[in-house]
Amino acid sequence: MKIFRKTFQVKPNTTGYLYRNNVLEQKLNPGVYRYWDFKNQLELFCLPLTSKLLNITNQEVLTKDNIAFRFSFYLTYKIVDGEKFLNQFSLDKPVNYVINEAERRIWNLAQLHVKNIVVNYESEELNDKRSELNGLKKEDLNKQMSGYGIEIDEIEIKDFTFPRSIQYLFSKHLEAKIRAKSDLENAKTAVATARALKNAADMMKGDENIKFFQMLETISKIAEKGKHTFMIGDIQTWIKK
Repeated sequence: MKIFRKTFQVKPNTTGYLYRNNVLEQKLNPGVYRYWDFKNQLELFCLPLTSKLLNITNQEVLTKDNIAFRFSFYLTYKIVDGEKFLNQFSLDKPVNYVINEAERRIWNLAQLHVKNIVVNYESEELNDKRSELNGLKKEDLNKQMSGYGIEIDEIEIKDFTFPRSIQYLFSKHLEAKIRAKSDLENAKTAVATARALKNAADMMKGDENIKFFQMLETISKIAEKGKHTFMIGDIQTWIKK
């Protein structure tokens, strides 16, 4: 009689879907189950409850200003409605084949979704406005995925790669922007220095005390260069060498 008795295992973090005569009969939580199957009509499909990661690389697209570049992105997804998921695919193969087929569909839909977003940006905007790409409007993508019983948890751009000739132009443009900013700062400093000197000159103009200290400074500098005799009167200052 053991030949008519079947044992099914539902692993942790999965849900089992038991079919009898190709019709869904029961959902099973993790555990071990034994059934009588005299006509060999039972079949079990187990679907993961955890998220899975997909990396999508080397996607080529044109920017809004017709610059070709490549980009990569990743996404994580999970099956939120196993019954709806299984109804979308042929179940004449093991469940791993079914999941692989689902991932190919996710891959195609996500690729087209991200490309339609990126093409709305000009090449120079992509890095400056990268924060706007966070999430990549996953709500819109989830509307398409809902029919498969799938939900996108996360989707993000990983990197952009431009042709070397474009990278060189970008680097020269960035260098020019940095040099212009540096020149502007130097010009501001020069203007501030000139303004300070002018204010100092205006302040010293006509000030007898400042003139006196200037005279003393001049005498000190002359005295450092040799022996000199200085005669300072009340009216005039005579300097004899």
